[in-house]
Amino acid sequence: MKIFLDANILITVLCNEYPRFTQCARVLSLSDNTGFKVFTSPLCLAIAFYFAEKKNGSVLARKKIGLLCEKLSITAMDEPVVKAAANDKSVKDFEDGMQYYSALQAKCQCIITEDKAGFYFSKVEVLTAEEFLLKHVVKK
Repeated sequence: MKIFLDANILITVLCNEYPRFTQCARVLSLSDNTGFKVFTSPLCLAIAFYFAEKKNGSVLARKKIGLLCEKLSITAMDEPVVKAAANDKSVKDFEDGMQYYSALQAKCQCIITEDKAGFYFSKVEVLTAEEFLLKHVVKK
């Protein structure tokens, strides 16, 4: 299953933000599971770096982003993605629109975010980290 991680999932892990850290870290660790291909975008990485740098300093933030780049697949944020987000009248938040269309271009089946309301226009499943783990990972 191809999944897309929004910036807030990365920030939660990089900055050790509780109470969501555990669920977000578990979702991020799915990059080691052959049943999942985990994506994020260059923009998500840039946003996550900004917050990690504020909390941890430049050296540690770079190291953490480097580790993410080794583990995750990175979507494209090219002209078609930007134009699709700009031209979609249902998209109010341009940044969320670019994340969405980059995830679609990579054929992701689910967007994982702690801000589900930001993806109200999505045609693919949008779940929080906890919801995703309960629905797609935890065996009943």
